[in-house]
Amino acid sequence: MMPNLQDYSKFYRWLTLPFTRKPHRVQVLQRMNRILTFAMPVIYSLVFCWLFFKKTSLGGIWPFIWIPASGFVLFSLFRHWVNVPRPYEKWEIQPLLDKNSSGHSFPSRHVFSATIISMCVCQLSLPLGMCSMLLSLLLALVRILGGVHYPKDVFAAWVLGLIWGELFLLL
Repeated sequence: MMPNLQDYSKFYRWLTLPFTRKPHRVQVLQRMNRILTFAMPVIYSLVFCWLFFKKTSLGGIWPFIWIPASGFVLFSLFRHWVNVPRPYEKWEIQPLLDKNSSGHSFPSRHVFSATIISMCVCQLSLPLGMCSMLLSLLLALVRILGGVHYPKDVFAAWVLGLIWGELFLLL
């Protein structure tokens, strides 16, 4: 039975029980985090390769630069301003992912970046964009299970990434 969400340490222990009972699953989670955080910039680079090979004009490429970049800057400033502590700082939990930084938990910059990159891919190919969006959701889950973000951190980041990515539709 799921514990009360008012005690995040109990909820986190319940959530990670399938991992802590089998240590090899923790290693898989850690690898998934590394793979996904590496894959998203690679996917973003592939977007530019696609645009280059399609001989897209500079005017057509510009939104793929300024929409993610401006969102990332504004997002980072907001995150710095609110400076929410990470779960392992506030609760007695042992995160499954290695993270030494403090604060800046809300919203998740990794998930926002992955989502905005996925929105870029959606502009080029909806099926590939949806695959990329699934990767961003998987990253969100990994960040929660890893103990470096609360569910609200990744949910807010994902929604903000979708909203900011909607700027593509306005152009």
